[in-house]
Amino acid sequence: MNDKLYYMFNKPQNCVTAKRDAVHRTVMDYFPADLSERLHPVGRLDKDTCGLLLLTDDGDLDFRIMQPDRHVSKTYFFYAIGTMDDKKIRSLEKGISMVGFTSRPASFRLIRNYRISQLEEFFPSERRERYLKNPDGPAFAAELTIHEGKKHEVKRMLEAVHCKIFYLKRISIGGLSLDDSLAEGQYRPLDDYELQLLEKN
Repeated sequence: MNDKLYYMFNKPQNCVTAKRDAVHRTVMDYFPADLSERLHPVGRLDKDTCGLLLLTDDGDLDFRIMQPDRHVSKTYFFYAIGTMDDKKIRSLEKGISMVGFTSRPASFRLIRNYRISQLEEFFPSERRERYLKNPDGPAFAAELTIHEGKKHEVKRMLEAVHCKIFYLKRISIGGLSLDDSLAEGQYRPLDDYELQLLEKN
């Protein structure tokens, strides 16, 4: 693996996971030209999702760790509107039926309950007014670890238990965690230990 390039990127919101886009800023716009020409994103994060994104010139990496049938774990931190109870947690962890598929078993960790107004800084600007119509309504922070990565899977799983995610951040892929010292929009090469973690997936 050492003859290839492997980068960890802390993706901001409001940029798309693509090499080029005629309308939106892309993740490649954060890299200098010599790197952006060589690297490509491994998998994708939605425009409004932030956090850990890998970029490489290794054409096999996407297949090795991002294909749903490889079952590599991916952990997300999120804020959501709604309430969480033991019944909902069991549903998420057992696997939940949605239109088109049933999710694989997942791991859920409730971090803290909030009032909606306490999380105003994380609201998408276009939804801020709507969310603040019920400032004392319930919200919470949590982590969810999945083993597939189907389109919008985390958001759809929470919608299936009547919760609405409004901030979503990927914090790990397999054993590889996002470097807390990387600000949004920053990147760095993976070190030897992190490369070994990828090899284990």
